Amino acid sequence: MGLVTGLLSGCGEIGADISDGLKPKDLAIVVNIADPLSVQIGEYYRKRRRIPKQNWIEVALPTHQTELSPIDFRKLQRQLQRQTHPSIQAYALTWAAPYRVGCMSITAAFAFGFDEKYCAQGCEVTAPSPYFNQDSSEPYRDFRVRPTMAIAATTFPKAKALIDRGIRSDYDRPKGTAYLLSTSDGARNVRARDFWLAFQAAGDFAVEQISADQLRDRRDVMFYFTGLTQVEKLRSNRFLPGAVADHLTSFGGMLTDSSQMSSLRWLEAGATGSYGTVVEPCNFPQKYPHPAVLIHHYRRGDTLIEAYWKSVLWPGQGIFIGEPLAKPFR
Repeated sequence: MGLVTGLLSGCGEIGADISDGLKPKDLAIVVNIADPLSVQIGEYYRKRRRIPKQNWIEVALPTHQTELSPIDFRKLQRQLQRQTHPSIQAYALTWAAPYRVGCMSITAAFAFGFDEKYCAQGCEVTAPSPYFNQDSSEPYRDFRVRPTMAIAATTFPKAKALIDRGIRSDYDRPKGTAYLLSTSDGARNVRARDFWLAFQAAGDFAVEQISADQLRDRRDVMFYFTGLTQVEKLRSNRFLPGAVADHLTSFGGMLTDSSQMSSLRWLEAGATGSYGTVVEPCNFPQKYPHPAVLIHHYRRGDTLIEAYWKSVLWPGQGIFIGEPLAKPFR
């Protein structure tokens, strides 16, 4: 991870370099008109975030399947291109399924277009994101990438709670803690070797590295990174508004039908953003959020969608979920 070490040099002085970040006018909301819940979430989010009406995009997707074929997605992409103004820098999707396009996650497919260079058959390297660890607040202008996040929920009350706490986090400058768990699962604990960088990225923000398979009864969780198939005692903790949490495992991004813990469980427990992979990625840490990079960009004022996307070098197989415009450190 020499690349990350170099890019983070000096990041302890976070207050000296604050991000402008994405604004509501930069984000387009994509709703599935075949799914009443998707439309309801989109309408609520547009009003709460005061997103311009012209940034509303409608598509029609099957509601009974978790995967779109690349052929079907390319048809959808043509509709999307016709409805997307060139000034749009990012997308917010308002559904939990479908979450996959062939061998890619749906958020990666929206960001890059469907492209098999972002896929892998087994344990293979995938194409890097040109947006990784960049300071840009205009990703489409600078890299022709529109970062995408799903406001994913299975009921409207869950979506509303997620949106409300994202908005509540804005400008809050929370005094929470970043919890880095080194677990007993050797295959899924691969990010732990770089946890030391998070202490550098955090500056004066509290960081605790803990050797344990679960965190419990903590009242100040702002970041929580671990590696397990199932994470216990989530609801015993209090997540601060704007909190980010994820677990490195193979199928966390299979939001509605995973044999492992779905990344939705983090949002339902109180986190504002999470991430998981939708197809077997193998345990390449580059396919998952790098805690130090995420903490660095979030703390310098980036929105949640920006900081999360900037933290994953190979994001083609991973889905980003949460409230995109949350900005607790702006």
